[in-house]
Amino acid sequence: MAKAGETANFSAEEREAMKAAAAERRTARSRSKKDPEQIRREGEKELRGKLAELSGDDRKIGEALHELITENAPHLVPRTYYGMPAWGKDGKVLCFFQPASKFKVRYATFGFDPIAALDEGTVWPTSFAVTKLGAKELAFFADLVRRAAS
Repeated sequence: MAKAGETANFSAEEREAMKAAAAERRTARSRSKKDPEQIRREGEKELRGKLAELSGDDRKIGEALHELITENAPHLVPRTYYGMPAWGKDGKVLCFFQPASKFKVRYATFGFDPIAALDEGTVWPTSFAVTKLGAKELAFFADLVRRAAS
């Protein structure tokens, strides 16, 4: 039986994410006729708006990741992905930040989509649980972002 605010298949948070994704697809279609710098500016505004909605550790982590990605892969385009901060390449999401508060879980997630050039053998990680970001973790993610975006 579904809990209050849920259907038999999707939670309220999942339905909200799907609605955000549908809106992002509509926005992407309208942006396809714009110049790349305008797309970047609009994406930056959306991403920063999503970060501003966050609080506590989610906000700190999201802002640190945005700064890290901007420094280490400046060619990636800020955007949103299912209503979450993301960074793309060639119109596709390369990496994303899923705040813990998004689905009311105990840790945030920093993940990479299939276009990320992280292939290493036959098995490699593409998603990471994040509770805090120190110098060691930032260096680790900086290396991953540079490799993924190459």
